[in-house]
Amino acid sequence: MSSTPRRVRVRAPELVGSGGWINTGGKDVTLSDLRGKCVLLDFWTFCCVNCLHVLDELRELEEKYRDVLVVVGVHSPKFAHETDHQAVLAAVERYEVHHAVLDDPDMATWRQYAVRAWPTLVVIDPEGYVVAQLAGEGHGHAVDALVAELVAEHERKRTLHRGDGPYVPAEPPRTDLRFPGKALRLPSGTLLAADSGHHSLVELADDGVTVLRRIGGGQRGLVDGGPRHASFAEPQGLALLPAEVAAHVGYDVVVADTANHALRGVSLATGTVRTVAGTGRQWWQGAATSGGSRDVDLSSPWDVAWFGGRVVVAMAGVHQLWEFDPVGEAVDVLAGTTNEGLEDGPVDTAWFAQPSGLAVSPDGHTLWIADAETSALRELTDGQVTTAVGEGLFDFGLRDGDAGQALFQHPLGVTTLPDGSVAVCDTYNGALRRFDPATRTVTTLVADLREPSDAVVVADDDGVYVMVVESAAHRLTRVRMPDEALAMPEQAHRTGRPPVEIGPGRVRLSVVFDVPPGQRLDDRYGPATRLLVEAAPPGMLLVGEGPGTDLARILMLDESVAEGVLHVSAMAASCDALGADGKPVEYPACHVHQQDWGVPVRVVEGGADELTLVLAGIDASAAEPGDGREPEA
Repeated sequence: MSSTPRRVRVRAPELVGSGGWINTGGKDVTLSDLRGKCVLLDFWTFCCVNCLHVLDELRELEEKYRDVLVVVGVHSPKFAHETDHQAVLAAVERYEVHHAVLDDPDMATWRQYAVRAWPTLVVIDPEGYVVAQLAGEGHGHAVDALVAELVAEHERKRTLHRGDGPYVPAEPPRTDLRFPGKALRLPSGTLLAADSGHHSLVELADDGVTVLRRIGGGQRGLVDGGPRHASFAEPQGLALLPAEVAAHVGYDVVVADTANHALRGVSLATGTVRTVAGTGRQWWQGAATSGGSRDVDLSSPWDVAWFGGRVVVAMAGVHQLWEFDPVGEAVDVLAGTTNEGLEDGPVDTAWFAQPSGLAVSPDGHTLWIADAETSALRELTDGQVTTAVGEGLFDFGLRDGDAGQALFQHPLGVTTLPDGSVAVCDTYNGALRRFDPATRTVTTLVADLREPSDAVVVADDDGVYVMVVESAAHRLTRVRMPDEALAMPEQAHRTGRPPVEIGPGRVRLSVVFDVPPGQRLDDRYGPATRLLVEAAPPGMLLVGEGPGTDLARILMLDESVAEGVLHVSAMAASCDALGADGKPVEYPACHVHQQDWGVPVRVVEGGADELTLVLAGIDASAAEPGDGREPEA
């Protein structure tokens, strides 16, 4: 009998989703079909900006290992709208997902793999065993190294099969606009739209239909130059500079070039595009947050607005507002801490969650913010952030009435109307809603829109007219603001993840981080790990709240609080130690691994006294999938 210790190998559970398969030519896919390939499961949901970052990280890996690696997206919805199969189909096209996707509206596969966060990656070897689970973004290098190891190992074992995977591309229809994001009314009366799906800008006549010119060559990229040569990547927000500022800097419009992590300046006279802020690299914890605008990394800027003598940027990727000075060519943080959630207060302590829409009040005193992931309308006035509508990360719906109990569902756009009220593009409810600051009430103005993401006032004579960007309908739609509000049936939802049942009193929280192959912890500038724990409601935690450097912590819960949410943010820094040849790296690249969790918890007698979250678990036993454990000698 062998004396070699036996470790548990975890057989990957089957892929099951009642929504069916996308990008496979109508065929179902099983793990046995993929035997002989390295498989990477990407648990994502299309509302989540961190999931969109991971999609970009995976593009290079898919190309590099195209004959040995099969990526499968497992769409696991957060919002009710994301359970709609047609909406998932649209998102797969919108974000250029070039791999098979399982639509799992009931989150069956999510539960089988014990996933706790969006996004999460699971690596399966060619023999069908789970070998790693990694939560959050920034794991591209770790996956690259792990796949290289698996390829070498299974080539030696002759269990690796090269060839094509199950991906079958769909042919999208041709339309003038494809998933437009935001729009801007120009001084001439024409409209400038961010044609996000075509990676370009389009100037339209005042009818919102007739194409006058296109700025950008239509291919994803970060290239400056003339209107035919320049390129964007999923542009969104647009802001018109004051005439005197535009004359000084030489461009008229600032564009939030979202997937390029950049701001671009556009001259309306010539159509010339230049990069005015950002490096094209995504910002990570520890990087600079202020300085020369073209020296500082940005993260998924989603909207821009001229407010208080500068361009305010809804920096969706890091849950903050930044400011850009086009004359001084500098950027800085305006509000937010990078923690994701709904916390009011001074700008330096407030929390946001994927701010995606901005609008300025007619008097220029208030900045309105569509805070998408908390389904909230926020306002910034005199250095203070307050919530007008919204309850937090997990509560959403469609409810009119008093703002204190009104509900939105992932709003992406906000527009101020001439009377000072605020029109909210309630994107996942397919509605245009109105918030009245005077009465603090919410009403529904227009329904049955297809993912409205922005609205622009285009006339104020015989009534108020707005041009609504119907992103999923690939069009701009002119709408007259009705005199009477619609009567809408109430819908109230909570994110469908089951709460974790924990016992009262003492609970040990552990975040698993295994240093990726070929790397080591980077402690050159201090501790290589960071952990922040907060709770909602705030009184839920008696002990254990706040920041620290250890990835394990003892929490004490107030037994009188039956339910709540633990907000956990973890970060680990690592550097390359060994190259592909096994030798030490002379100039190592460094990497940041980070994830924010919002863990719904329920306190019950007999509940668990430990809570384990996986930031990067190379040991498969850390993942604890729902079935299929087998011993291996």
